[in-house]
Amino acid sequence: MATDPILLVGFDGGEADALAARLQVECIAHEMLPRIVVERGELFAPSQHSARFRRVSRVVFHGIFEHDVDFLAGLALWGGPCFPNPVAMLDCRLRLPGLVKALRHTRFGGGPRGFAFTHGELTANTESVAKWGNWHCGENKERFTGIWTAKEPTLFEPFVEGEAVRVVIVGQPRQIRLTGKDWLKSVHGDGAAFMPLDAELAADTLAVQRGLGLDIIANDYIVSKDGPYLLEVNHIPSVTCFPELWEEYQEVVVKWASGRSLKP
Repeated sequence: MATDPILLVGFDGGEADALAARLQVECIAHEMLPRIVVERGELFAPSQHSARFRRVSRVVFHGIFEHDVDFLAGLALWGGPCFPNPVAMLDCRLRLPGLVKALRHTRFGGGPRGFAFTHGELTANTESVAKWGNWHCGENKERFTGIWTAKEPTLFEPFVEGEAVRVVIVGQPRQIRLTGKDWLKSVHGDGAAFMPLDAELAADTLAVQRGLGLDIIANDYIVSKDGPYLLEVNHIPSVTCFPELWEEYQEVVVKWASGRSLKP
C-alpha cells in the first residue's frame, strides 16, 4: 500500500533533495511555510508543483519564519508525527518566554535580567545589552549605558566579556566557537569552527533540552573569567553550516522517520 508523503518545510532545493533521497520515500518540499490544512485529525499540504492538496504522513520542519508561531500551533493541533516536536518548538519560539523557561533549567543564568514594556525606560549604570523581537543571528541587539527607552518589549542583560560558544545537540553534543567582526558573534561568522566540548556546558545544554522537551537544541553562552553565562536558546539550530552537523542531522531524521528511538 502506498504511503502518504512526508512534508519537508524550510529546506532549500538541494537540502530537500538530499534529505528526500536519504528518507527513500516520496516527499513534498516547501522552502517557505505552505498553506497547511488540518481536518479530522489529518494534515494536508499543497503539492510541490500544483495547488492540489495532499494528505501527508509526517513533517520535518526547519528554520525560523516571521509568521511561524501559528504554523507551529497548527502542527501541534494536528498532533501527528513531526520533527522536531512542535509543542516544544512553540514553547520556545518567542525569545523572551523561551529564555524565561530556560532559566529554570540552566546552572548559568547569571544575575537578574531586566525588562521594559513598550515606552518603558531602564537606566543601566554599567555596560548592558538590550534585546527585542524574535529574530536570531545578532538581530535586534544593542549595547548601551545610561537610559534606554523601549520601542517594544525589551530584555536587558549585562554585557559580558568573554568567548562566545554554542553547544548544539542534534545527535551527540558538539561545541562551536562563534565569531564575528565585532561584539555580535554568530555560527555564521568567518572562522566559526568546532572546538573541544566543555563537559559542564554539555551537561547544562542537555538539562535545558530535557526541561524544555526539545528534540534538538543549541545554547549560546559567553564563557567569561567568572564562568559561563547563558545568552539564549535556539530551538531550531542551523544544521547546514558544517558538513558534519548536516550529515548527523540527516541520520537523526532518517532514524526518527523509521520509528526508532532517538535516545542514545
